[in-house]
Amino acid sequence: MLAGSDVAKMVFLKVNPSLKVEVLIQDGAEVKPGDIVATISGSVASIFKAERVALNFLQRLSGIASQTAKYVAKTHGFVVNITDTRKTTPGLRLLEKYAVRLGGGQNHRFHLGDGILIKDNHLAALYALGMSLRDIIAKAKQNAPQGFKVEIEVNTVKEALDAAEAGVDIIMLDNMSPDEMRRIVSLVSGRVKIEASGGITLENIPAIAMAGVDTISIGALTHSTKALDISLEL
Repeated sequence: MLAGSDVAKMVFLKVNPSLKVEVLIQDGAEVKPGDIVATISGSVASIFKAERVALNFLQRLSGIASQTAKYVAKTHGFVVNITDTRKTTPGLRLLEKYAVRLGGGQNHRFHLGDGILIKDNHLAALYALGMSLRDIIAKAKQNAPQGFKVEIEVNTVKEALDAAEAGVDIIMLDNMSPDEMRRIVSLVSGRVKIEASGGITLENIPAIAMAGVDTISIGALTHSTKALDISLEL
C-alpha cells in the first residue's frame, strides 16, 4: 500500500522547484511489483540530490501503511479498532500516524496531552507512596481536563477488575493471553472499554480480536516496520 507520494514530491520540488513531478498512484492505493508511482523530469543533478530523502520517506511510510493493512485484514469481521502507539521515529510522528490511517488503522495518542494513561512505572511510583489503585484512578479523574478519558495499564485479571470497580474509563491489558482477555471482557463488558497491547503479532491478533476487546494497539506498526522496496530509475 502506497503512502508518502506527496511528501516525496515536496522533497523534489524543495531541491528544485523547476522539476516536473507527476504522481501516478495516489496514497492509499495498493501497488504491485513493477508499478510506476511517479515520474520526475528536469535537472538530473537535482533529481539525484533529492532521490534518497524522497525515497526514505516513500519507502518507510509505505511500509507502515502496508503493515497496518495486514493487521487490519487479520481482524476482518470483528468489531475492533487497530491503533498505533507513540513509538514513532523522532520528528516523523505526524507522517507515520498518517500512514497508519491510510492502512486502515486509527491513531492512539499523539502526545502525553491527548489523554491520561497510567502505566506500570506510574503505578510503581505511586504504590511506593502508599496509594492504592482506587486512589490513583480517583486522583487522575479528579485532575483530568473535562472530557478526558482515564486509562490504566494492568497485568492481571484482578487488577483489571479492581480498575473497573474504581471507575476507570479504559483498561489496557498488557501482554495477556487471549483467554485472560476473554475472561476480563466477560466480567466488565459494558462498564469500561478494553484495549489489548503488548506482544501483538499477525499470528495471534485474530484470537485477540475474538476475545472481544474494543481496541488493539500495536507499537510494531511504526517502530519496526520493514520499508517497502521502491527505487528510482533514470
